[in-house]
Amino acid sequence: MNLTLEALQIIDTIDRKGSFAAAAAALDRVPSALTYSVRKLEGDLDVLLFDRRGHRAKLTAAGQELLAEGRHLLHLAEELEQRVKRTATGWEVELRIVLDGIIPFAHVLPLIAAFDREAAGTRLRFSYEVLGGTWESLLSGAADLAIGAGYGGPDLIQMSGKFQTRALGEIEWIYAVAPEHPLAREPEPLTANVMQRHRAVAVGDTSRNGPGMTAGLLSGQETLTVPSINDKLAAQLAGLGCGHLPRILAAPHLAAGRLIEKKTIESRPGAASQYAWRSSAARGKGMKWFLTQLADPVTQRRLLGLDPAL
Repeated sequence: MNLTLEALQIIDTIDRKGSFAAAAAALDRVPSALTYSVRKLEGDLDVLLFDRRGHRAKLTAAGQELLAEGRHLLHLAEELEQRVKRTATGWEVELRIVLDGIIPFAHVLPLIAAFDREAAGTRLRFSYEVLGGTWESLLSGAADLAIGAGYGGPDLIQMSGKFQTRALGEIEWIYAVAPEHPLAREPEPLTANVMQRHRAVAVGDTSRNGPGMTAGLLSGQETLTVPSINDKLAAQLAGLGCGHLPRILAAPHLAAGRLIEKKTIESRPGAASQYAWRSSAARGKGMKWFLTQLADPVTQRRLLGLDPAL
């Protein structure tokens, strides 16, 4: 191959510096060496890359086309070099983190900012799933770390030995309806028979291959399925259904009278939110950093929205 990264770097430097002499000084080479390299490439490609008339080295149309694509290749080569160096030092090239829908992304931002201060160079890729979809993302290898996963997870998570789980914290759930909803006028505590006659609002499980999970729904109850916990809140504020909401999310609407909390005979089945990771991924410095942070009670409360400062 006639075209090399070294030749592209020379052409790029000449164009940026404006002359062969200035480029030679920047590259710590003698001008004649750059002239030889450019002329050899022009001969190999049978094109003229520089218009040498005048004091400034100016690219021809062919040279501009070559450099436009060439700079992209130089950037990729530099990125590859940095990735190889990062891998050698123990930092991952990329960490894929799946958040359960119960975790607002705004609560993750301080964690990202703190990781940036490590200057590790590891790319962070976040995605969202709900209920079983969060576990499925970890099981399929689409994610290295799951944050906010609910319940115990599939048996394969618990039994295979390939995954580790830790408690993130408890979320208090309350049953709430809009003031104009029929259940707002029903005597408390609400029975299952009374609640079952009214449509529930539920966040859809994003599992693609598993049976999916549900929480707080009654057998035979009509259901409005929505994409996220914020959409569930909006639907219940609009009086379009009933159901459980995290107290921290419902609190300002309860205080303003836009929602009414209702006591029920049966409480919402629940479990601690968890974070989980692939055991093999814990060798990287980036994963170790996140696991240390996630074990901190302050970080846990911030992620779940239980920090009063939020």
